[in-house]
Amino acid sequence: MDSQPQQATGNELAREAIAGAIAAGLTLATAESLTAGLIAATLAEVPGASAALQGGVVSYSSEVKARVLSVDRDLLESKGSVDGEVARQMAVGARECCLSDVAVSATGVAGPDAHDGKPVGTVFLGFAHPGGSGYAEYHFQGDRARIRAAATDAALTLLISTLRSVAAQVDGAM
Repeated sequence: MDSQPQQATGNELAREAIAGAIAAGLTLATAESLTAGLIAATLAEVPGASAALQGGVVSYSSEVKARVLSVDRDLLESKGSVDGEVARQMAVGARECCLSDVAVSATGVAGPDAHDGKPVGTVFLGFAHPGGSGYAEYHFQGDRARIRAAATDAALTLLISTLRSVAAQVDGAM
């Protein structure tokens, strides 16, 4: 018998995120690089997701990050695409271009090789909402598929905590 606590799966996290967004009357968006749309796809698997999910941007290239998501070109040139501030700006850009209340983003290195001087497994997740934005850094182990899945689950967890924070601010303002 395994005594370790069960960790929520992507589908469970997505259901919680969609339910939380709908309950709070908030809309969602994603900006994805290493996950290539996996976060948005996982959210969209939830029946009724269209009540909250506005859209997403898959921005594998730095040019798309700059032109579509308004990530600072100088930042991309100096730091590369695998950077916390890039993740933050991606989330802000997704929120703006998808006309959403809350956005989450993912950029990182799924492998097989290092990228922008960062080792495989390095992931930055960004978030944006009406009250601000930020990012978190993660280091995952495994092959490409495991890193992308772990990044997706972490992004959904970050989205849930961001939704709770925004909902609490809205409730507190009433």
